[in-house]
Amino acid sequence: MATATATNPRTKAARKRATGPKVLAKWRALFRLIPGYDPIASATAGDWFDEQAAEQAIAFFPECLKHVKGPKAGQPFELERWQKAVTGCLFGWKRSDGLRRYRECLLYVAKKNGKSAWVAGLILYMLVCDGEQGAELYSAAASRDQASLVFAHAAGMVRQESHLSERLTVYGARGGSVTKSIVYEDAFGSYKCLAADANTADGANVHMAAIDELHRHKTPELAEVLQKSTASRSQPLVIYTTTADYNRESLCNTKLKYARQVRDNGGRSTKPGFDPEFLPVIFEASTEDDWTDPAVWAKANPNMDVSVPKSFLARECRKAQDTPSELNNFLRLHLNIVTDSDVAFFPMQEWDAVGAECTVNEQELQGHDCFTGVDLSSTRDITAVVHCFPDEDGGYSVLPRFFVPEHTARDRERKDGVPYSAWAREGFIELTSGNVVDYDVIHEHIKADGEQFHIREIAIDRWNSTQLQTQLIGDGFEVVPFGQGFASMSAPTKEIEKLVVEGTFNHGNNPVLRWMAKNTTAETDAAGNLKPSKKRSSEKIDGIVAAIMALGRAMVSEGEKESVYEKPGASLWL
Repeated sequence: MATATATNPRTKAARKRATGPKVLAKWRALFRLIPGYDPIASATAGDWFDEQAAEQAIAFFPECLKHVKGPKAGQPFELERWQKAVTGCLFGWKRSDGLRRYRECLLYVAKKNGKSAWVAGLILYMLVCDGEQGAELYSAAASRDQASLVFAHAAGMVRQESHLSERLTVYGARGGSVTKSIVYEDAFGSYKCLAADANTADGANVHMAAIDELHRHKTPELAEVLQKSTASRSQPLVIYTTTADYNRESLCNTKLKYARQVRDNGGRSTKPGFDPEFLPVIFEASTEDDWTDPAVWAKANPNMDVSVPKSFLARECRKAQDTPSELNNFLRLHLNIVTDSDVAFFPMQEWDAVGAECTVNEQELQGHDCFTGVDLSSTRDITAVVHCFPDEDGGYSVLPRFFVPEHTARDRERKDGVPYSAWAREGFIELTSGNVVDYDVIHEHIKADGEQFHIREIAIDRWNSTQLQTQLIGDGFEVVPFGQGFASMSAPTKEIEKLVVEGTFNHGNNPVLRWMAKNTTAETDAAGNLKPSKKRSSEKIDGIVAAIMALGRAMVSEGEKESVYEKPGASLWL
């Protein structure tokens, strides 16, 4: 098993072995695999490269570790060349006092490129082979589940290697209340995983911290505490690993901005980004690149066709071409391009194609099942009620009703050119008297529609709807409060987009609903969930929101349908 032995920097012979031209020539090819960064140019006087220490850290992986997950599970952990470059830099570059040069590192790489397994291996190396008595090592993530990913790799690696399992004790691998940790009793060292939503690291004395998926951290608190807790260690290391965030103020974007400055500094001490102790490893495509080109995918995916198949990226690329909202996810998660959180949502060409081919006949829908969404406005704005009728082919027809205070309609038409009066004359909206929405009018319309159609459920925004909910429940309707967050809205938002693209969302070319569809902007969170954004959309989108709510309840109902195999007397031989 590999052990910690560092070359003595105080002898000329040792320094010649470590930094001689032949050694550096051998490593320069690896260094060039760290995009845009030159550790030689950014070194300060006295910095030197310890080839023995670098090779020892790299050799630890195949000699002492085996893969835990995927097709290579159980096989020796052979580092890829780019991983050797980063590992060699972290452990090979030394200061004049012989201690490690790099104290922080950002690994910015697309999803599925082996971040967690590599970090788990580094943790075990620094716990067992670094010669640090009483070492405290941590992996930290935004949630318990995310925090467990690195730990699961580390625990599995320990179980598969007899030398490690003899020295280390694993706690909490089987769940329960025991803290997930790995303890090295002989050296009084330990590794623990932390979650930002459950723990803090106050009082820690950090030798190494691996802070995972920065784009998911809601606040920088845990990362900052861990970084500042390295102060009393002689050669600590903090590694930040992440995929791209979207465009906002965040710890991830702050670290990325700084890492780019360091990468581009080139060793100029008077320029921004001069930090010889920070290693920026940034794998990313640019916004000018052709994102459909596999050569561009490789920029953000150094493990392409190793841990992330090119065929997988090709499929995700096709989805991005076919479905507009998938484009930002592809750019951010797989090409590491920071994107805006909002996405222009509907492909209007597909929307109009449905309207040109299909009509919605209200008379023909009488007696049919439908699900209704109600998006109540503030008292002076537009309110939408949308009935959503499932058809036998998996599509839907929608029948929208819009209500606007008469005074508001006149003001909006004069100021913004929105043709409320024309829509009212054509029967697409109803103007209510005065300058506030009359909820009683809306209530009566829903009651009347309930006599024509079989309204199975009414989904309604919880905000400001208590009176209307009470009235509708009193009428015998099934009323379901419907949240406006990602948890409730994401699935039906994605579904409505899919239906529009497939041509199975029959909106009858309602001009008000089309105007709202054109206005709609989708907002995405760090996990790729979607919802329509009223704040970011260019104009009113209430009808789209109501349609999504109705569709959401229809989807739940379809999912709850009893299976034919569960019906009494059903035959398995059909």
